[in-house]
Amino acid sequence: MDVPRVLLNGPARRAGPPDPGRVRRQDALLAAGLALVDAGVALAVPVADGRQLTAVGWVLLLGAHVPLIWRRSAPLGSFLVLIAFVLPYHAMDFHHSAPLAASLFGLFTVAVSGRPRRTVLVGACVVGLMLAVKFSAGMAEGTDALRISGWVVVVLLLGVYVRVHRQYLASVVERAERAERTREEEARRRVAEERLRVARDLHDLLAHSITLVGVQTSVAAHVLNADPERLDRAAVAAALDDIADTCRAARGELRATLEVLRSPADDARGALPGVDGIPELAEAARTSGVSVRCDLEAAVVPVPVPAAVGAAAYRIVQEALTNAVRHGGAGLSVWVALRAVPGAVEVSVVDDGVGGGVDADAAAVPGFGLVGMRERARSVGGVVEAGPRGSGGFEVRATLPLTSRGSAPDPAGSRPRAGLEMQGLEGTSE
Repeated sequence: MDVPRVLLNGPARRAGPPDPGRVRRQDALLAAGLALVDAGVALAVPVADGRQLTAVGWVLLLGAHVPLIWRRSAPLGSFLVLIAFVLPYHAMDFHHSAPLAASLFGLFTVAVSGRPRRTVLVGACVVGLMLAVKFSAGMAEGTDALRISGWVVVVLLLGVYVRVHRQYLASVVERAERAERTREEEARRRVAEERLRVARDLHDLLAHSITLVGVQTSVAAHVLNADPERLDRAAVAAALDDIADTCRAARGELRATLEVLRSPADDARGALPGVDGIPELAEAARTSGVSVRCDLEAAVVPVPVPAAVGAAAYRIVQEALTNAVRHGGAGLSVWVALRAVPGAVEVSVVDDGVGGGVDADAAAVPGFGLVGMRERARSVGGVVEAGPRGSGGFEVRATLPLTSRGSAPDPAGSRPRAGLEMQGLEGTSE
C-alpha cells in the first residue's frame, strides 16, 4: 500500500506520547471557549417564558464546562461530572439550549476515546434518561427531546467514525514504518554480505599469491646461500621468474576482482575464475616445489557448471592448496580431484604433508580460510568437510550442487565424514 509522505514525515511518525501539560492547556482553552459560547447563547437567545438564569443557574452552566479540562485524560469520568452539573440545571428549568454544546462535546469525546460497546451504552443511557425526563414533563417537551436525540446519535456516530479513522491511519503508519525497518535491515544485511564476499575474495587471492611468493623467495634464497662459489644462476633466475609470474597473475586476478566490485551489475561476477582455472592453480603450486596431480573429470561434465558453483570450486581449491603449501612441509604431494556426482560436483584436495593444523602453528592466530571455504560452499547450497587424515596429511572435500539453492542452511557443514577430525581446524588457515 502506498502511504502518503505526510504520514511518514509528519507528527504521526515522529511524535511520541503527547505532553500531558500541553494537552491539559489545550483542553482548558477549549472549555473556556465553549463556556463563552454557551454563556452567549444563554444571554442572547430568549426563552419562551422569559425566565433568566439565576446565580445558581450560572454556577451550574459554567461548572459543566470545567470537567472538559480532563476530557482526554479521563473521558468517561469528566463526562459523568459534566452530567452531574447539567441534570440539576435542566431540572430547574433553566435555558435548555445553553449547555448543549458542552454536553455534545463531552459525549463526542467519550465516543472517540472508548470502544463502540461503551459508546452505545453511554448513548443509550443519555437518550433514555433525557426522553424519560422530557416526556414526564409533557408531550411537547418529549417531542423536543426526540429532536435533540437525533443530534446525540449523530455526535456518537461522528465520534466512532473519527476513532476508526484514527486507528486506520495509525495502522497505515505502523505498516509503513515496519516496511521501512524491513528495507533498512535488508540493506544492512546486503552490505554485510557484500563486505563478507569482498573479504573472502581478497583473502583467497592475496593469501594464495603471497604464500607462493614466500615459498619461491625461500627457494631463491636457499639457492643463493647453499654454495656461493658454485652459484646456480639458472635456478635463481627460474625462481625469480616464478615469483614474477605469480605477481603478474595476482595482479591480473586482483584487477578482475576490483572490476567486479566496481560493477553494479550482478552478472559481472561471471568474470571470476571457474573450474577451468583450477589447472593454473595447480601449476602455480608446482612452482613452489609441490607435486600436484589433478583429476578434472567435472571439467567435462555434460551439464554446464553454473558460474557461481565454478567460482566456489575454484576458491575452495585455491585455499586448500594455499594451506597445503604453507603447512604441508617438504616433499609434499597434493591430489586435486573434481568429480561429477548426481546433481552436484564433488571437489577434493588431499595432501600427505605433516601439517593439518593439529600440531602445526598451534600458537598462531586463527585464520579465516576454512571459514571462508564453508561460507562459499553454503552460498551455493553445498557443504565442506575438512580435517586431518588418519594415514597422515589433510583432506578438504566439498559437495556443490549444480543447481544453486542460495545461502541455504548447512546443518551438516559442521559434521565431518568418517575418518576426518574437526579439532583445531580454524588455526590451520590464514
